[in-house]
Amino acid sequence: MSQYDYDLIVIGGGSGGMSCAKQAASLGAKVALFDYVKPSTQGTVWGLGGTCVNVGCVPKKLMHYAGLVGQSIHDAKALGWKVSQSSHNWEELVEAVVNHVRRLNFRYRVALKNKNVNYINALAKFEDDHTISYTLKGKNGGFKTITAANIVIAVGGRPVVPDDIPGAREFAITSDDLFTLSKPPGKTLSVGGSYIALECAGFLTELGYDVTVAVRSIVLRGFDRQSAEKIASLMTDLGTNIIYGSKPTEITKSSDGKYQVTFEDSTGNKWSDSYDTVFFATGRYPDLAGLNLISAGVITDPVTGKIPVINEQTNVPHIFAVGDVCEGKQELTPVAVQAGELLAKRLFGKSTKTMDYDLVATTVFTPFEYGSVGLSEEEAIQRYGEEDIEVYLSEFTTLEISAVHRMTHPRKGESTDFGHTCLSKLITIKSQNEKVIGFHFIGPNAGEITQGFGLALKLGATKEDFDNLVGIHPTDAESFCSLTITKRSGIDFGGEGGCGGGTCG
Repeated sequence: MSQYDYDLIVIGGGSGGMSCAKQAASLGAKVALFDYVKPSTQGTVWGLGGTCVNVGCVPKKLMHYAGLVGQSIHDAKALGWKVSQSSHNWEELVEAVVNHVRRLNFRYRVALKNKNVNYINALAKFEDDHTISYTLKGKNGGFKTITAANIVIAVGGRPVVPDDIPGAREFAITSDDLFTLSKPPGKTLSVGGSYIALECAGFLTELGYDVTVAVRSIVLRGFDRQSAEKIASLMTDLGTNIIYGSKPTEITKSSDGKYQVTFEDSTGNKWSDSYDTVFFATGRYPDLAGLNLISAGVITDPVTGKIPVINEQTNVPHIFAVGDVCEGKQELTPVAVQAGELLAKRLFGKSTKTMDYDLVATTVFTPFEYGSVGLSEEEAIQRYGEEDIEVYLSEFTTLEISAVHRMTHPRKGESTDFGHTCLSKLITIKSQNEKVIGFHFIGPNAGEITQGFGLALKLGATKEDFDNLVGIHPTDAESFCSLTITKRSGIDFGGEGGCGGGTCG
């Protein structure tokens, strides 16, 4: 008989924690899972499932889709549909999103029950390296402790709201609040150049709101610079106002309910503007405060606050971490899910397979999506040297968009037909038979396109392999089968064929 109450305790009911707990239970382990949502700065809470399901990937993708539907109304008219002038109802969108999320919350609770995982809705903390304490409310509540042979930390992260900007914590919302906002956001300020800042600014723009993005330095830091700048340009064409080199220094609330934001640029100049909503997306921090990690002996990185791991194992051999709390790992739901499942299989299923964090595909869900796998051009040059890197690329306009003549937003001046909506880019190593080490695509459905090509990079595809692939016509994805122009050649890589990513003859 085990000296512990459980074989495994998982702290955190998000993507990584849920996958690990369910996999362990399916392999016969006795498992308990803790999940507790601490309110946001604006008091928002949600159900089981973590960030992705409740205040991340899922509601974001649904609102992104809502924005795309708005664009398709223009397309429908151009293609003969008799569509009357329509307006958008924010409250109905939120209701649809919330209802879907609640269905997922219910399914997750049922899944835990079906797997015989003991779900405990309480705030957990370490008493020692095998003991977890928590407090339950109600008649059978009070202070309790349980023990486990193994413990997994999977508490994820929360949005940063700076303490040094007066009014920010009091008045600003984050992605924890946006998707359940009870009233239309109106004129919105999105603070930050992260993918979260741009994604939310993007769908709000497409839903018809006046949106400004305040970027301290550059957008999409860490991504391929050419691709990041292309995304910013396309968002500007759609009507998002992006101001660079500026940051808010104070937020106050006016008598009319609007928020007065004071800005300062890099030269010290100050100005102010008024907004209905101020949204912060300036990074995330690991939600480890209150876990009492010191009592378990678990160390964290002094700079990031995250937990250093090797194959998800912390410095304490029987304590593990998965997901966004792990130092140096991608903050992506599928990464947490796969890492959690593989960890459970190693602990309870005699597996030796470990998580491969290399060549993980990802997509930024801005109005024109950006998908990537592997290295950016800058990373490739730094790692292999500029002379050993060959970059192939093409810009073109999606066939459907070129046919319906979507127009740029008047904010840029006189409206004109959209320019090139897509960028296809491959980064190769010349000395390794032009092995493809970087894949970048901007355009509609980039997530779907990138997922497929991600396998090619995992299998070590070369530029010749891409060339030998026959494309599906007419699609944007087929552009990767016929990239001939290199960046170093200096030749214009903008296509004029009118057949999307391919050629018609």
